[in-house]
Amino acid sequence: MKILVADDDPLTLEAVCACLADDGFTAVPARDGVEALELWRREKPSLLCLDIMMPRLDGYGVCRQVRAVDGGVPVLFVSAKNEEIDVVVGLELGADDFIRKPFGKRELLARVRAALRRSALRESQRQNQALRRFVLKHLTVFPDELRAERGGVSVDLTPREASVLSLLHENAGRPVHRDTFLDRCWGLDYFPESRTLDQHIAQLRRKIEVNPEVPVIIETVRGIGYRFRG
Repeated sequence: MKILVADDDPLTLEAVCACLADDGFTAVPARDGVEALELWRREKPSLLCLDIMMPRLDGYGVCRQVRAVDGGVPVLFVSAKNEEIDVVVGLELGADDFIRKPFGKRELLARVRAALRRSALRESQRQNQALRRFVLKHLTVFPDELRAERGGVSVDLTPREASVLSLLHENAGRPVHRDTFLDRCWGLDYFPESRTLDQHIAQLRRKIEVNPEVPVIIETVRGIGYRFRG
């Protein structure tokens, strides 16, 4: 299984590629964003690990171009740029995860495996399930198409956003605990930061709520998590 690794620091690039190779993956190294895009188109890797600050084209630009044509391939940012805004921008562009430097070998491999498992599960569900849809207030959600409709306008969803909305719909009227979101939508091998869920919910509200400041689809249940009242 091929994994594309893009980083302009040769030591980091070598270390990440060696870590992946030791675990049985085929690492495809790229030294900048332009080379990363060329290799992605040619090699068709199963996952991308992208640094943010790279010459010619940064990791954000790579992710943006990949997501314009492929919404399924997992994208992981691996970066020393780890302010909250850096994480938020990466997630809004469609990244599946954000790994802060420095990191340990076991953490890197766990996150890579978890992202690949989620990707395989999504692909299996797309192949085996009939088209589904459900309604949350003014929003119609098509989880298999990774989109929703509000007032006749289509809204693109990431796989994780579709999972969050599906979980809320399944538990309509009942609060969903934070840990349940993390287990179902991130995976048991994920190591979330304390505000990871809140950041995702805030981004999702901006997409789907008529007024994100007064949400009617995703209500906050203090001390517990979130709820769709139904």
